[in-house]
Amino acid sequence: MSDKIKVGISIGDINGIGLEVIIKTLSDNKILDYCTPIVYGSTKVASFYRKALSINDFSFNVINNPSQANPKRANIINCWEEDVRVEPGVINETGGKYAFISLEKAVDDLLAGNIDALVTAPINKHNIQNENFNFPGHTEYIQHRTNSKDSLMFLVGEDIRTGVVTGHIPVGEVANNITKEAILSKLELMRDSLKGDFWIQKPKIAVLGLNPHAGDNGLIGKEEKEIIIPAIEEAKEKGIYAVGPFPADGFFANGSHLKFDAVLAMYHDQGLIPFKYIAFHDGVNFTAGLPVVRTSPDHGTGYDIAGQNIASENSFRSALFEAINIVKRRREMGELTANPLKISKLSRDRD
Repeated sequence: MSDKIKVGISIGDINGIGLEVIIKTLSDNKILDYCTPIVYGSTKVASFYRKALSINDFSFNVINNPSQANPKRANIINCWEEDVRVEPGVINETGGKYAFISLEKAVDDLLAGNIDALVTAPINKHNIQNENFNFPGHTEYIQHRTNSKDSLMFLVGEDIRTGVVTGHIPVGEVANNITKEAILSKLELMRDSLKGDFWIQKPKIAVLGLNPHAGDNGLIGKEEKEIIIPAIEEAKEKGIYAVGPFPADGFFANGSHLKFDAVLAMYHDQGLIPFKYIAFHDGVNFTAGLPVVRTSPDHGTGYDIAGQNIASENSFRSALFEAINIVKRRREMGELTANPLKISKLSRDRD
């Protein structure tokens, strides 16, 4: 019986680059020193991509459930038996249908405690929609499945961590969704994640403004004065080291993000554009604030390069290792919490 961390992997859109980056990552046997990977998909679809990639020295160990996983192999659970036509680069209902089947079965096992973490390969947010998936993306679906009140889309890279107040909503709806309560909730989730998931004892968080020049003292929008600054002040009263609001353009241009442990952006592109520019090749999307661990690469389905053996697995590999690291930190933090002597030593070491 192995005590290695079991990481479930959903394959995403079968016509995208998901299985390509998964197979490339798991082809490195060194991965097995750190976790037991369990892919939720289909051996037939996996074989299609293995042949397309000309990878002849790799195969999956087929199992029926996580308890059968071989800790010395990359494992796969067949989530369906029927033959499926794989069409790399094609956006169709088939890609979305089987992406959801893979995701649903993986999340079922995650919630049941049969796996320790989940890494999700990219989906198409349009073709995956069905009666059981009426969400803008993975983050909202998994938040719903865990019955969590809130969650934080937390982008993590070597030199940058960025979260967003509003996620997958139209730009025209952003301002109405920027409230003091929403900002406070995200700041609390970010603070707690930085401490518990990344072991940063006294995290420093930068908060960006919504408007150009952070409102320029009310000349270019009132949200900073009326909402964002009061939220920051209340956060400080709750013991959160939050500073801002900063104008978003100059903040990243002059490297100010390096002075903070994380940055809270007001909306999706404000946070993700600089993040992807800085950390595109190894960035990770982590859903913070949930009782389960879920990460994903910070890229999409890559239809334009699907099946051509040119997709980089770097971001997916980083997502896999980040999931492993967070599980380990949470486990050890649980042990430390039960032993105040260890907590005191840990605090001294970090200070």
